[in-house]
This record gives sequence, structure tokens and C-alpha cells, in this order.
Amino acid sequence: MPRASAMRVRWEVVPPVGMRDSGATEAAPTLIGSVQRALRLVDIVANSPRPVPVKSLAARTGLTPGTTYNLVRTLVHEGYLVSEPDGLVLGENFPAFRSRSDAGGVFFAHVRAALRRATEEVGATAYLSRYENGELHLVDIVDAARSPRIDLSVSLDSSAHATALGKQILADLSRDERMDYLSRHPLEQLTPRTIRDPQALLTALERSRGFAVDCEEYAIGNACVAVPVTAPNIRASLAVSLPIGHPRLDRGLVEKLRLVARRLSLQLGAEALGGSASRLATSF
Repeated sequence: MPRASAMRVRWEVVPPVGMRDSGATEAAPTLIGSVQRALRLVDIVANSPRPVPVKSLAARTGLTPGTTYNLVRTLVHEGYLVSEPDGLVLGENFPAFRSRSDAGGVFFAHVRAALRRATEEVGATAYLSRYENGELHLVDIVDAARSPRIDLSVSLDSSAHATALGKQILADLSRDERMDYLSRHPLEQLTPRTIRDPQALLTALERSRGFAVDCEEYAIGNACVAVPVTAPNIRASLAVSLPIGHPRLDRGLVEKLRLVARRLSLQLGAEALGGSASRLATSF
């Protein structure tokens, strides 16, 4: 899994000019305990690379479960947090959501929303992987009700050559980066259809048409289609998996994935393009 950003998300409330005391010593501020507690919950979620369950928030803050649930309910209602089946992620009203895609919680919130969109539009389990520090990492999965995820007993760092998730990223790397990665990761045979010849794999990657497919190369009976997700300092791939012979395994599926991936790419790159790009990404 990708590491969380070393830089924590922080924000500061600055009083209006008319309320600042430029002269005598200021009196001690009046602090609202419920606001402090709510901000503490948001801070934990913002700096977590994974969804945070409410029980975990209560344990980490020392708040009672009842107090935590009440605060979370309010934060969700106001759009600062979003409740997912496996925990809480940031909502779009979080102040840094549109300007700090490098923070762990912000990045993950964008990813989770995109995968949920892909799952709903295609009706298949969606995945996102990322290339970081010379390695491939599986970032997140959103399951479709009628299309369960593939058994991922072999991790992505040992199966990039046999998965659409991995092959799409390998195709986007420079030749030197690709050769370096393959020199450190043997091409293990996972099924009879896995490509084990390095030259055959390199040839297939160089002929990439802007998307990648694995057809029973990772798991018998399953196919996977992946498209690129690119933004400043981010190289990733978005994919869905379906049973072999599924009627949705066609060119239309690729186009639907590309639309989701383009929106995610724009959101993740919004901070490099300015606030107007962020607003465009949200409305796309």
C-alpha cells in the first residue's frame, strides 16, 4: 500500500481584522469543546491513508462511542466526512479536499469516490493501483454486489506482469524504469496463460493502445481491463474485473473507464492547475 504523505494536513482559523487586538495583551480565548473534538476527528481521517471506522476514532481520541457517533453524524451531514462501508473518508466540503491531493486522506477520498463511480457504471468490482518509489501498490478496491473481487492471494508486486492493473502502469513507465522494475521482479507463472517471456511482455507493453487487458493471466475464469490515471507526481491505473465471456467486456467498457479515470486525474492534479481547475473537476 502507498505510504501516507509525510506532511500532515493543517489549517488555521484567523480572526477578522476588526477583531484583532494590536495593543494590550489579549485575553485567553474561549474554546468550544465540541468544535475541538469534531476537528480532531476530521484531522485523524484527513491524515489516514485508509477509511477510519467510527470505533477506531473513539478509541484514538478517548471519546465515548455515543459522543463520537453524534459528532460523526454532524460532520457527515455537513459534507466534511463521508461514511463508507469500511469506515470514514473525507467529504468534498473538507477545506483542503480540492487543494491538497497529496495528503493521504485527501488522495484516498478521491480514489474511493472514483472507484465507486466505476463500480456503479460498469457493475463490476473496481481497483486502483499506483507506482511509487519504484514499486507497484494496490491502493483500494470497491466491490460490486454481483461481481465479487478476484482472489488476490498473490500480491501486485509479484503479479504486475499478469494483471491489467500492473501492465497498464508498466506500459506508462519509461523504458529504463520498466527494465529496472522487471529486473527486480521475476515473471512468475500464475496460470497457463501468464506471459513469462520478458521479451514477449516488453513487446506487448510497447504496443499498448492506451489500455491494458489480462485474460486469465492472473486467475482462470476472469478478465481485467485497466486504463491510466495520471496527475503530477502520480502514475496509477484504474481497472475492473469481470468473468470471461461477460457481455460488458467490450470497447464501451474501456470508454466508460476512461471517463472515470479522466475525472480522477483532473481532481488529483487540480492543486497544480489552480482553484478553477478544481471546480471544473468537481462538476465534470
